[in-house]
Amino acid sequence: MKASVAGGLCAAAIAALVAAFALPAAAHHSFAMFDNDHQIKISGTVSKFDWANPHIYIFLTGGAVGAAPKEWTIEGASPGILNRNGWKFNMVKPGDKVILIIAPIRSGESAGLLKEITLPDGRVFNNGGFAGPATIH
Repeated sequence: MKASVAGGLCAAAIAALVAAFALPAAAHHSFAMFDNDHQIKISGTVSKFDWANPHIYIFLTGGAVGAAPKEWTIEGASPGILNRNGWKFNMVKPGDKVILIIAPIRSGESAGLLKEITLPDGRVFNNGGFAGPATIH
């Protein structure tokens, strides 16, 4: 009987550890602030490209066709995820003219979650499976 009590306590301790680590991970990777149902296409000139953990960022000046240019901040996946999808740390450079499909941030600011990027040479890359696919083209 003592073994079953000890086994139950061990299982409870493992479950508590899993829950403790799962909550921060779920909170960190929540994409609820982005509107995946209303993706938009923007184009512009890259002003800065941050290839750093936990997420890469693309900063650009531009916007949708016919809209006044704005400064945009676009969040991407981690460098590890992007490497597995064919990205390289030096493939986006300041001055590059790019086309992005993003899930805009719900607050209305000029920011969003990257879905797809078209580089100046025409190559197209996605943001990895976690972000979901681009639904427009």
